[in-house]
Amino acid sequence: MERSRHRTVVSWSSGKDAAFTLWELTKDPQYEVAGLLTTVTTTFGRVSMHGVREELLEAQAAAAGLPLYRVEIPFPCPNSVYETAMAGAIDRLRKDGVTHIAFGDLFLQDIRAYRETRMAPTGIRPVFPLWERPTPALAREMIGAGIEAYLVCVDPRALDRRFAGRRFDLSLLDELPPGVDPCGERGEFHTFVAGGPMFSRPIPVVPGEVVDRDGFVFADLLPG
Repeated sequence: MERSRHRTVVSWSSGKDAAFTLWELTKDPQYEVAGLLTTVTTTFGRVSMHGVREELLEAQAAAAGLPLYRVEIPFPCPNSVYETAMAGAIDRLRKDGVTHIAFGDLFLQDIRAYRETRMAPTGIRPVFPLWERPTPALAREMIGAGIEAYLVCVDPRALDRRFAGRRFDLSLLDELPPGVDPCGERGEFHTFVAGGPMFSRPIPVVPGEVVDRDGFVFADLLPG
């Protein structure tokens, strides 16, 4: 008798770690990927923290052939409002038969512990397909797999603002200053994925304005 597969959604930031998590799951026969779970700041119509336009998020979901589960929050967003919105999304996932959520976390133990604590009462199990994979090698593996990504948010306390908008490629990795994680796992930078093996087609983008907001440098991407 064939063993049933785990119906799983990917916690989707629009960036490379989430995209590579999706790619890893599609190769693992124990998982059935059922959708992408994304927090969207409705005040701006953008993916939270990454600042990516919703239309590009929707293009990613279409290219992945997966439905989007949106967690809609305002700006500013008190933690209580966020948790209420997330609880509503979890209820919907349970009704749709989802049993697992996959996160692209790499090595920050406090983040993993927070997710495990929050998910424990829900009955939906968190999984971490990329956990503790060495990030210097992982960053190069992502690039080698064909991921096309761009830095859309940079923390200027860790990385010069000139990196905002840059493509995530081998040249960029070679230019990262000492102490910056090659995958940006400590929040040094966030990315948007415009192409890769997890998509049926690339997502054309063109660079837009670079702005400073809330202590970060954002590089806007426009649909190509």
